[in-house]
Amino acid sequence: MSTNQDKEMLLAHLLRLGDNALVLGQQLGDWVGHGPELEEEMAMANFALDYIGQARMFYSYAGEVEGRGRSEDDIAFLRDCIDFRNVLLVEQPNGDFAQTIGRHFLFESYYLLYLEQLTQSADQRLAEMAARMEKEIRYHLRHAQRWVIRLGDGTDESHGRMQHAIDELWRYTGELFETDAVDEWAISRDIGPDPSALAEPWREQVAATLTEATINLPEDGWMASGGRAGRHGEHLGYLLADMQFLQRAYPGLSW
Repeated sequence: MSTNQDKEMLLAHLLRLGDNALVLGQQLGDWVGHGPELEEEMAMANFALDYIGQARMFYSYAGEVEGRGRSEDDIAFLRDCIDFRNVLLVEQPNGDFAQTIGRHFLFESYYLLYLEQLTQSADQRLAEMAARMEKEIRYHLRHAQRWVIRLGDGTDESHGRMQHAIDELWRYTGELFETDAVDEWAISRDIGPDPSALAEPWREQVAATLTEATINLPEDGWMASGGRAGRHGEHLGYLLADMQFLQRAYPGLSW
């Protein structure tokens, strides 16, 4: 790492990736004990574990880059809401099953494209991590696509709920493809992909699945943004309060 600025940018890049994974993993874990069927409940639990495992890898690397002795647990449990850099889409509440599947589908359609590009990173460690994660997310996405089609092309009730979920979540997809100084730094050093370049292939893939599901593709309008800059909605605050309680109440607790 040549300069302090490079370290800061790589740290910011890693925290964004780790925060997306941790927040979505925590959200999916809430389905344990509440799934529509036993097999699906176990699938959600496994997806949550995959995401939390990915967050651990990103945070561990971030701690090494930062060089202040923070562990992956410190980064996960001892930061405030404004310090998180996840996109707003992943912090949206689970809602009903269609809402969870819709969020999962929209994000993973983007995330898989991102990881495919990240496997070509000039940062060898990131490239190796992405190669492992890509396999997990490819499976997750196939699962989410099947559910979008099953619900969308199912009963009037399931179709209506799936369409409502996609309509409600669509406003949070624009942020996925924004490019700022951290992205420009990553692009300039071949560390990470250009998010804006993923927008068109993402849209084509999403549209193909929605068409098969008989779900209308929403029109682009106003898009919510700010999660990657630390501006979050109330939902993330509730999630962190639950997730961080033990480490906040009993600092340094281990078992």
